[in-house]
Amino acid sequence: MAFDLSDIDYSWTIFLDRDGVINHEIPGTYVRNWQEFVFYPRAAENIAYFNKRFQYLFLATNQRGITRGLMTLADLEDIHHQMQLAIGEKGGKIDRIYFCVDAETSSPCRKPNPGMAFQAARDFPGVDLKKSLMVGNNVSDMLFGKNAGMKTIFLRTTSPDLDLPHEAIDLHFDDLDDFATALRKS
Repeated sequence: MAFDLSDIDYSWTIFLDRDGVINHEIPGTYVRNWQEFVFYPRAAENIAYFNKRFQYLFLATNQRGITRGLMTLADLEDIHHQMQLAIGEKGGKIDRIYFCVDAETSSPCRKPNPGMAFQAARDFPGVDLKKSLMVGNNVSDMLFGKNAGMKTIFLRTTSPDLDLPHEAIDLHFDDLDDFATALRKS
């Protein structure tokens, strides 16, 4: 193991990717409206658990579907509003949602670049990126975490055949519920 989950205490921060982590991705396109957003089983309940285990919980998500004209900023804001309400019904909350609509891979906020993590650390002075986890389902999420100095948790939800070990991945689990179960046991 690259690190031990039992080392995590309430001073830590968790960053979650969105599509493929807390909700199902739509292969080949984007979740464009609330009707297309489908939580993974127990995702909202797990977020409520993470709120008890971590000082901060953030979403960090690339959303270039806006730049590509497949959805509007209002569509994205509605998805996030409805998502927050559903998570709240299970007793959880996301402290801040960071998203990048830029299409250019050189954009400092577009994962794998660490701009969204650095913004969170500026917005919330209690965030220590060395005591933070990035949970995602793509190598770009893992590189985002590493580029920001975080530990990384890879979920095999959309890339079950990724060759492991991988230098950007500290720990891996089948899905968010599998990770939450392991964290509860640590």
